[in-house]
Amino acid sequence: MKSVVALLQFCTSLPLGRPVDFEHFARRSYLYPLAGYVIGGVAAGITCWIASPVVGAAVAVAVVLLLSGCNHFDGLLDFGDGLMAHGSREKRVAAMTDRTTGAGAVAAGIIVTLLLFAGLQTAANLPAAILIAEVCAKVAMSLLTTLGTPFREGIHSYLHGFAKPWFPVPAILLALPLFLLPVPQITIALALAATAVIAALMLALARRLFGGVNGDVVGAANEIVRAGIILLLVLP
Repeated sequence: MKSVVALLQFCTSLPLGRPVDFEHFARRSYLYPLAGYVIGGVAAGITCWIASPVVGAAVAVAVVLLLSGCNHFDGLLDFGDGLMAHGSREKRVAAMTDRTTGAGAVAAGIIVTLLLFAGLQTAANLPAAILIAEVCAKVAMSLLTTLGTPFREGIHSYLHGFAKPWFPVPAILLALPLFLLPVPQITIALALAATAVIAALMLALARRLFGGVNGDVVGAANEIVRAGIILLLVLP
């Protein structure tokens, strides 16, 4: 239970009492999807009571961002700055890791949020969609934590140091309860497959542009996968 509490204290803004030693979660980062069930479950429960698709989509976006403390969204903004920077790898890393917010950050935040909001509006089952997307986003975080070689010291390098090569297996197994949702099973399977593909692309892009992965890349993967899975779910 300490591992789960440490996970939720790291991934959510829930008031969970005294801080638990972060190492409890670091040794079991495959538990990331559990945070997806909590965040996505709360958003799904709230949107169940909202009849308007537009309002429901807006509330779902607000809940997942606020409940996660916008930590991963901040990673997306930093990743956007690094992605849009020109020049050497060192300049891209500097743009991603400095404290300023540039045009790349603004563009990344707007694009991903707009795609997420637009997709949720057209989802046939909005509560199920946001839950699926949030769990898949956390599976992606677990994959990048395990497979992403760090290029600098930080939270990601700390988590990566404890990760084992087999961690992706339990992370994916924790997503299997999604098949119990009232959604075609092929859709869930495609969502998990798309999660793996997006995570692989993020890994490849990060290695090429930055020489590895840091916490910003992992956080950006959470936001990008969430929006990507929502778009997948609403495609005809």
